[in-house]
Amino acid sequence: MAFLFKSKSKSEIERGLHRTKESFGEKIRSIFTKKINDPDFFDEMEETLIMADVGVETTLEIIEHFKAYIKDKNIKDGEGLKNLFKQSLQDMIPQVTFDYKENQLNVLFIVGVNGVGKTTTIGKLSHTLKNEGKKVMLAACDTFRAAAIDQLSVWADRAEVPIIKQQMGSDPGAVLHDAIDSAISKQIDILIVDTAGRFHNKANLMAEIEKLNRILNKKIESAHKETLLVLDACTGQNAYVQAESFHQSVQLDGIILTKLDSTAKGGIVIHIAHQLKLPVKFVGIGERITDLLPFNRDEYIDSIL
Repeated sequence: MAFLFKSKSKSEIERGLHRTKESFGEKIRSIFTKKINDPDFFDEMEETLIMADVGVETTLEIIEHFKAYIKDKNIKDGEGLKNLFKQSLQDMIPQVTFDYKENQLNVLFIVGVNGVGKTTTIGKLSHTLKNEGKKVMLAACDTFRAAAIDQLSVWADRAEVPIIKQQMGSDPGAVLHDAIDSAISKQIDILIVDTAGRFHNKANLMAEIEKLNRILNKKIESAHKETLLVLDACTGQNAYVQAESFHQSVQLDGIILTKLDSTAKGGIVIHIAHQLKLPVKFVGIGERITDLLPFNRDEYIDSIL
């Protein structure tokens, strides 16, 4: 069953997207004050989308999609054009929520390079899920980075959820082994696994994730697993490159996009979601522990338009 989160107020969503709305959104809205036969209409749209990190390929696809709608509906200006553009964006972005399974252990492998806010995001996600009435536990399997375990422990305390950990340099597989045993004995609903944020190459990354997967499958075959990648929205096209690389290596189930409140180029959501067919499942919109929201495609588009 799809996991149902408490709805957030419109003001919270708009607060988190205010920079994108004021920059990307303002320019897009100004385009729709023109008629479709204005010679600058599509040139301005193309430039605005590319500057908002939507990406060249995705931008051209959106415009072609939009033109097909216009031809079919024979709308030339005003609110009608804006609504058709909205439909074009909706077609580009999959709407897939976090898929929670009742009466079994749900395991979230959280991956991402160092510096994107992975540990902070895990803390916020723990708080969000706990507030939904779920029993949450953390597994500190990033045993390679100095202070990673200590930082995760701080967030576990803030979110008031248990954490399974060992010393730095310990075998991540051993940590996960202990965490699964503890999660089963305590009837935990969701086990969130922090994985290493840096490896020398893709082969090492894939080998480590595969090892953790094997341990999970051996310990409890019935567990429902998702692998989510944490990305920093402020890094723009580099975030797309990271998503593409991780997806090729470990087969992601979705994206958590952090720092969306800190960028005016929120179009990266569209580029990643469409080109990689990866749903954005959560977005970070601030520093508070409550500032992680389930991503809602229609609210994202509405806040821009």
